[in-house]
Amino acid sequence: MGNLRGWEILVIVGVIILLFGAKKLPDMARSLGKSARILKSEAKAMKKDGEADDAAAAPADQSAQPPAAPRTIQAAPGDVTSSRPVSEPNRTAQG
Repeated sequence: MGNLRGWEILVIVGVIILLFGAKKLPDMARSLGKSARILKSEAKAMKKDGEADDAAAAPADQSAQPPAAPRTIQAAPGDVTSSRPVSEPNRTAQG
């Protein structure tokens, strides 16, 4: 990408507009943004789960902790129609 000149970028953008149409580009960008937001939240959750696993490896009283509520991914702020519960993988069944 670093060696592209200005006119080459304009040609690429023009081809993209011709292929997908100007009306679909904002929807595609919005979908890409939602996907990136979901990916970022999942990466944070996986990192937090990894830290929790490390903390659980240390001797601690597990019976004192209440069961965790299921996580919900929200695609966009205020968009409750696309919220869905996330099913956690069963780590004992994966063996």
